[in-house]
Amino acid sequence: MKTIRALWGYRGFITGSVNREFQANYKNSILGATWSVIRPLTLIVVYTVVFSQVMQAKLPTLGKEYAYSVYLCAGLLTWNYFVEAVNRGQNIFLENANLLKKVNFPVLTLSVIAMANAMVSFGIIFGLFLIFLVATASFPGLVFVAIFPVLLIQTLLAFGLGLTLGILNVFFRDVGQLFGVVLQFWFWLTPIVYPASILPVWAQQLITYNPMTSIATAYQTILVNAQMPDWRSLWPVTLLAITLCVLGLRIYHKHASEMVDEL
Repeated sequence: MKTIRALWGYRGFITGSVNREFQANYKNSILGATWSVIRPLTLIVVYTVVFSQVMQAKLPTLGKEYAYSVYLCAGLLTWNYFVEAVNRGQNIFLENANLLKKVNFPVLTLSVIAMANAMVSFGIIFGLFLIFLVATASFPGLVFVAIFPVLLIQTLLAFGLGLTLGILNVFFRDVGQLFGVVLQFWFWLTPIVYPASILPVWAQQLITYNPMTSIATAYQTILVNAQMPDWRSLWPVTLLAITLCVLGLRIYHKHASEMVDEL
């Protein structure tokens, strides 16, 4: 409760920082916020061109136009949100080292700002994706509301992991470099570009231990199949997300006073 009250007391600082960063990212840019759309759109186009003919045939339940594009966007856009949130979280303290040394304020506000910025970027691109779904008659209908609890679970996972890595990165600078390598493997071990059904049975069993597998599959089930996700498969990742948030906060409370000296 003390942490929540501290963050609430700095809500103006948090919202102001999010607004300033958003404006700074696109200041003197002709296309402005459009750049936040162009980057993921480029990836979607590349993957669609390269994999659509092969993967469309591997999705027997999706005998409709744009099926693979929706499947790909459902996984890729939400994966990019996760990666951006975690990367921002793990670098936020190092990037604001000078501010932390000069101004006395709750260090945790920086993690909240990092998360909020990632959410703003995701909101823009996902909003455009929804327009695409409606325009192509691919919108899943009322089942779409199931997106929100899945998004909450993913946000908690990203925040907890980003906060934990961010603090560790202050004391051990190799953490950020190592995690960048881990992400390369993590992406391809998550059924985003391909459906898990094309993998051997042993590989399908292996990727079930990947927390992002159940999240990506939940999004794809909702947006592509217009069905409710398997909520039971989301319990382990929910527990992991809560555990990481608690762990990150414990590490923060224990080492917050030492972080400024390490920066």
